[in-house]
Amino acid sequence: MIPSDHFVRFYNEVFKFLDRKDGLAKYYEEISRHQDFHCLENFRKNGLRGVYDYYVKIRKEENCDLELELNGHELVLMMNKCPSLSKALNNDAGACPKYCLHCPGWTMGLYRRAGLLQIYDVMGLDNPQCCEWIFDDLDCASAKYAELRKARPDTMLLKNFD
Repeated sequence: MIPSDHFVRFYNEVFKFLDRKDGLAKYYEEISRHQDFHCLENFRKNGLRGVYDYYVKIRKEENCDLELELNGHELVLMMNKCPSLSKALNNDAGACPKYCLHCPGWTMGLYRRAGLLQIYDVMGLDNPQCCEWIFDDLDCASAKYAELRKARPDTMLLKNFD
């Protein structure tokens, strides 16, 4: 089994290679479609609770400093210290400039197919943090996006709805 330090370095280099070939977005879309097998039915059936339960397991498996808060029509995931980006930043090859896009790259399509709305604040490559909001109500999602746009540049905010 490959150690996680080496795995992160490997896919960091894969991300760089695919980005140079203009294939990174397609790669993320394909990973997203593969996640349908693991998550889509659960997310459709159980909505935000299904996503919450999924990330409770991921938090333990990936040993990440992740806060989860489920409130009515909103699930907030605050990654205080991403173990993956931390490892990518702690190597001599440097992190792919689009490294942080791998999470929204696979989740945005999956959530959309599950009927869930997502806002993802990338926060920046130099700091291993990010935050995302997932909603089951368009009005709530739109209001949150409008609020965030007042404080953050559009380039840092990604969403899977119009």
